[in-house]
Amino acid sequence: MDVEGIKSKIREVLGDVPFECTGFEGYVCVNIRREDLLKVVSFLKEDPSLRMDFLMAVTGVDLAGIEEGKGFRVLYHLFSYTHRHTVVVRVDVPRDDPTVPSLAHLYGSANWNEREVYDLFGIVFQGHPDLRRILLPEEWIGHPLRKDYKQPDTILGFPATRTTMMDKVRAARAKGKEE
Repeated sequence: MDVEGIKSKIREVLGDVPFECTGFEGYVCVNIRREDLLKVVSFLKEDPSLRMDFLMAVTGVDLAGIEEGKGFRVLYHLFSYTHRHTVVVRVDVPRDDPTVPSLAHLYGSANWNEREVYDLFGIVFQGHPDLRRILLPEEWIGHPLRKDYKQPDTILGFPATRTTMMDKVRAARAKGKEE
């Protein structure tokens, strides 16, 4: 199905709710509000002409410095094995309320994907069956892919930075110039 066909199908479920839909090199990208996420993704999965039966990935983006006034963007990369088309659903979430509904009950692959986005960006997936860190230790403070993340001097008792060979060479050269 082409971009216009997918766009008209989504318009069926959303009615007059505003959304954006673009197509680029075989991909269809749909920007929707977070309150419409479950309705739209359920429709994309269950509609026989779309049949988006595989969630390839869930990714997060910190929009600080990219799009002023926006917090984060969550992207859901959906694929139809039946029809061989891809749809990317994009949802913007504010920095002061970084929550979005979980899709774990619709797609098994959402479980770990959502945990990774939670771990690295701090976006909370409401209704997730086991939302906890997956890459970092539970005692880790903060979410390192946020642009406002400040790396501490030590992490879990270990230095957060290390001296590289080039650091040693530069220090030796600087010491030689001082003498």
